[in-house]
Amino acid sequence: MSIELPQAKSVLRNPSQDELRDIVAEMPNAELTEFGNYNVTTRVTARSAGSTFLVTDDPGSTQVQTMSTSEYADNVARQEAYIAEADMILVEGYIGPENSPMRRAARVFIERSAANIPAMQQQLYFEKDADWDESDALTIIYTPNCPAEGYPGERLVTIDLEAEVTRVFNIDYFGESKMGGLRMWMDWVYGQGALAMHSGAKVIPTAEGDKVALIVGLSGTGKTTTTFQQQNNSLPVQDDIVALVEGGDVYSTEDGCFAKTIGLDPDYEPTIHKALTSPDSWLENVKVTDGAVDFHDDSYTANGRGTFSLANIPHHDPRKLGKASFLLILNRNESIIPGVARMTSPEQAAAYFMLGETKGTSAGGAAEAGKFLRVPGTNPFFMRFDYMQGNRLVEMIESMDYDFGVYLLSTGRVGGGADVEGSKKITIPHSSAIVKGIAEDTITWEVDPDFGYEIATEVPGIDDIEILQPRRLYERLGRADEYAQSVARVKEERTAFMATHEGLDPAIVAALG
Repeated sequence: MSIELPQAKSVLRNPSQDELRDIVAEMPNAELTEFGNYNVTTRVTARSAGSTFLVTDDPGSTQVQTMSTSEYADNVARQEAYIAEADMILVEGYIGPENSPMRRAARVFIERSAANIPAMQQQLYFEKDADWDESDALTIIYTPNCPAEGYPGERLVTIDLEAEVTRVFNIDYFGESKMGGLRMWMDWVYGQGALAMHSGAKVIPTAEGDKVALIVGLSGTGKTTTTFQQQNNSLPVQDDIVALVEGGDVYSTEDGCFAKTIGLDPDYEPTIHKALTSPDSWLENVKVTDGAVDFHDDSYTANGRGTFSLANIPHHDPRKLGKASFLLILNRNESIIPGVARMTSPEQAAAYFMLGETKGTSAGGAAEAGKFLRVPGTNPFFMRFDYMQGNRLVEMIESMDYDFGVYLLSTGRVGGGADVEGSKKITIPHSSAIVKGIAEDTITWEVDPDFGYEIATEVPGIDDIEILQPRRLYERLGRADEYAQSVARVKEERTAFMATHEGLDPAIVAALG
């Protein structure tokens, strides 16, 4: 089901990237960089979770904050009156490639004054074709300059799943466009009996054939970096959202990438760096001084971003993705989590998927940055109840007729933060060696006596056992009692957290040990 777009003063339909570039050049908050691309500095620098509402008259049917249909109708009228006097841009395309059973038509209808947003969105959509049907389109109606009086910061995002339309008020951050469509798509995918995951995907060549890796993690915890970091000349397919279906097939969603830019280093992330320093890319909230780009300056925000088309980088054909080989659950913490842990059952895999433990980043706004979080599935965009994700993951794994590995991959530190003497950072080369070892099945394992998962005893390319077994670091530093206390505390906290998810399969809870 789709809605009819409201009448506007004017509508520019499906402009080219060059046309959008000319419009962006007129925006007062846009600056041409030394690389020939544009950076736009926005008022809003992260998702507005506190201003996001699901439209329903049954608040008990969801875990997220809701808005009644009568209140929603008032906001629709306000937005449509605003649009009647506004110049708008319409960009249409697809979520998902042409051969995907999970493909949906999608569109964004937005004020011309924020032309960088449709320009960025166009890079992520798969191209519209003759089969595109507006009656089936997931729709985002976006008014970045229309205040939503009475809501936090006068910002508002409404999600009407019945009509499949998301409306955005007074927010000029591109992420609300991107997730506006994908959030609705993820709910639809669940209704199809599959599981949408906040996940990157890559294909790694090995002597045993290509391995398809899925990488789930909160925004800013290393998902895009891990996806693009090469092992055996691996190629990325997707950096953010995929669908895992019965039997293990996986389908991508986007034809481009929305990458975090803070600390972007050509030595560690050459593909992303090259893409975002090309004239065809778009930047948002990156520090630019007289055209000079500084990816390391976070004085305005640490959530600088950029988009680029996958056509501009080497990538694996998303139409030929096939079955997922293994899943990496990213965890950015600074404590007793090992560099890698292997799950021993579908239920244990679902348990750690449900825990979704990590340290929050600026992508989630000030409320999350730097704080310890548990976000089931590392997916803050799931509109139903979180236990449904955990139960569905077990169903998906049990439907596979092959060995599907699930691993916890730490992208943080062991032994404490950078200010703790003797603590160690798990570097990008460490993580890359682990991913390569998983793909090639060259890691040796033993059971961890505290948590019941398997930890590595040897990983080719890593000569520091304390990265793989944090207990040894704590013992060497004379902090063994602290380690034991941390284990006990973490177990207690995890049990309490899981108890809040009524409806979760008891076998998943029990798998935590």
